[in-house]
Amino acid sequence: MLNLLPVFDVPDRISSAIGNGGRFRLAIAFAVALVAAAGAGCGVTNEEAGTLTAARVTVPADPAIAGQVPAQFRSKGALIVAEDATYAPDEFVASNGNTVIGMDADLAKAIVDRMGLRPSVQNVPFDSIIPGLNAAKYDLGMSSFSDTKAREAVVDFVTYAIAGESFYVRAPRGPEITSLADLCGHSVAAEKGTTEAADAVTQSTRCTNAGKRAVSVSIFPDQNYVNAALAARRVEVAFADTPVAAYAVKQSGGRFRLIPGSIENAPYGVAIAKHSGLQRPVLDAVKSLIADGTYEAILRYWGLQRIGISNPTINAATS
Repeated sequence: MLNLLPVFDVPDRISSAIGNGGRFRLAIAFAVALVAAAGAGCGVTNEEAGTLTAARVTVPADPAIAGQVPAQFRSKGALIVAEDATYAPDEFVASNGNTVIGMDADLAKAIVDRMGLRPSVQNVPFDSIIPGLNAAKYDLGMSSFSDTKAREAVVDFVTYAIAGESFYVRAPRGPEITSLADLCGHSVAAEKGTTEAADAVTQSTRCTNAGKRAVSVSIFPDQNYVNAALAARRVEVAFADTPVAAYAVKQSGGRFRLIPGSIENAPYGVAIAKHSGLQRPVLDAVKSLIADGTYEAILRYWGLQRIGISNPTINAATS
C-alpha cells in the first residue's frame, strides 16, 4: 500500500558547493549542498565552515541525564558518532572536505552535549556502521537508519524522526514509479546497506514470481554514486529516503523529478550496541531536546520539520 506523506520542503536559501575531501564528489552541484541561514530562536547560530554554513546549537548538559551514562563512557569523556556523510540534508561533508554537517550531525551533537560528553562525528561507510558499533569502534550510529525488526536483532534504536522512501527520475519524462510494484522491468539505483536496496532486491523476486520482468538493481557504495548514475542515464530510477530524494531533486537544477508521496514510512533511530547502557540516556536526551525546542529548531533549520516526532522510544519497528 502506498502511504502518502507531504513532499518535504527544501528551503530556497540553499546554495551549492563541492568539497575537496577524499570521498567521491558528483560533478554537478547538487551532490553537496548547504542551508545558508539558521532558524530563529533556541540558541541556533551560524558557524562558517569554509564556504559553507552549518547550524550550531548550544546545548547545556543535564546532570540527571549525564548521571545515567555508564562509567566507561564518562571516563572517556566523549562519544564517537558514525555517519555516512553522503546523504544530504541528513548528513554530508562541508566544503572543507572534513566536517560532517546536516540534520543528523546537529542532532547527534546536541544529544551528546545534553549527556555531558563531547561529540565526535565521523564519516563512515553506511554498511560499516552497525558492525562497527558491535565491535565497539563507534558508540552511536546516526545516519538516517530506519528502525527495522531485522536491524533490531543486532542493535537497539532510539527513535527521533519518521520518514518514508521515495523515487526520483530524470526530468521531464522519466517513468512514473509510485510503488514498489511499478519497478518491474525498470532499472533502479540505491545505496548499499539501505532499506531501499533491500526493498528493490526483494521486489525483483516478487516481479519474477508474478511472471513479470525483473528489476535491474544497481547498488552503489554511497548516495553520490546513485545520483551520478541517474544523471548519466545508467539507471531510470533513483531510490532514497524521502528527505534525501527531495533534496537531490531540489539541487539538480531541473535535471531530476521527484515522484510525489512516499512508501514504507518508518522511524529513524539512533543505533546503539546492545548492552552498552546508552539506550536510556540517549532516549532521555532526545526527549529533553524535544521539550526545550532545540529539536524543532534543528529540524526547521534543515527544512525537515515534517519528519519530527513527539514520542521517541526504544525499538519501535513494526516490520
